[in-house]
Amino acid sequence: MNGHGQHKVKSQFDEAAQQYDQQRKMLIPCFDDFYKVSVSLASAATSSPNILDLGAGTGLFSSFLLQKYPEANLTLIDLSEKMLEIAKLRLKGYTSVNYSVDDYTNYISDVKFDIIISGLSIHHLTDTDKQTLYKNIYMNLKPNGVFINADQVLGDTPFVNSLYKNDWKQKVEVSGLSRPELDSAYERMKLDKMSPLQTQLDWMKKSGFSEVDCMYKYFNFVVLYAKK
Repeated sequence: MNGHGQHKVKSQFDEAAQQYDQQRKMLIPCFDDFYKVSVSLASAATSSPNILDLGAGTGLFSSFLLQKYPEANLTLIDLSEKMLEIAKLRLKGYTSVNYSVDDYTNYISDVKFDIIISGLSIHHLTDTDKQTLYKNIYMNLKPNGVFINADQVLGDTPFVNSLYKNDWKQKVEVSGLSRPELDSAYERMKLDKMSPLQTQLDWMKKSGFSEVDCMYKYFNFVVLYAKK
């Protein structure tokens, strides 16, 4: 992601951070299943796994993981400092949590992780950056480590993509969000750089993952799973 694009993403999400959580449920028609499936897939051989959250935002996905693994060592990375401030408030009861304001695309860690997660973030990266990221995720995982990406994908054809968009639009329009909130969500959508589902599964396989699958799909909301 170039500097200007990064700055644009950062400033728009800083602005949205305060309202982000209450809106999230209204903006994701399949919210409960989306996160339940993701948490179900998070497995480790220890009760205190090392977990990395890429594009952690306000710490929503991380908070669900901490309910499953209260003793986890957690690292949250996000471009937006304001988002991570909210995450710090949310997760203040937990001691083993680290925060990093950074672009996670090229993140290589000395410490390897049991579980790497990402929620509604990777679709902001270009295709090239996604491929780089998947390779780095593979490197940052321990053997048998798992990667769970709860995200949005592009339809394989313009027709299918319009089905995705229209269904989402109809549902969020009657979700109870205000017009300014809806307009802000539509504006953020312009930053999306979604890639097709199969393309991303192929990129993960090429990165070296032995097991790769789409474990959940609701129109363009998907939970992707990869095991090292």
